[in-house]
Amino acid sequence: CKSCHGWDYRGAEGKYASGSYQTGITGVMGYSGDAAALEALLRSPSHGFGDDMIPQEQVQYIAAFLAGGLSDMNAVIDFDTGDVAGDTNNGQAIFQTTCAACHGFDGRALNWGDADEPGYIGTEANANPWEVLHKIRNGHPGVEMISLRAFELQSAVNVLAYIRTLPEK
Repeated sequence: CKSCHGWDYRGAEGKYASGSYQTGITGVMGYSGDAAALEALLRSPSHGFGDDMIPQEQVQYIAAFLAGGLSDMNAVIDFDTGDVAGDTNNGQAIFQTTCAACHGFDGRALNWGDADEPGYIGTEANANPWEVLHKIRNGHPGVEMISLRAFELQSAVNVLAYIRTLPEK
């Protein structure tokens, strides 16, 4: 979904308006239809997601998320600078008690890069705060990562603000 609609959910009107992911495709932020109509749209020729690509149960989850689970990232992440409107002290408290078991207290327990070009949580949060906020709120498919969906949005934003202070190298 993000390859066309972007991590900020705005497609051609968002961060994917230019650059390597530029597609010109409409975003999903502001979708006001019901989940059933969205399921039909996902199965339509314009998307072409058959059961072999996305099982029906997953389509239902995606439709429900898009119909009622999106948050306006522009309200909490500055579009131009990537600055985050969060409380780092509150974010630190949540991170150290909820996230550090896997990510490490300094955010360097997991490295998605290599020794020369590390990809720590601080690296990722500074490079693409929209992606990281999405994953904080919703988890990451295919890995054992919890989501903070049970927390209010501001708590997730606070975690994002804090992890942007963690080492990038």
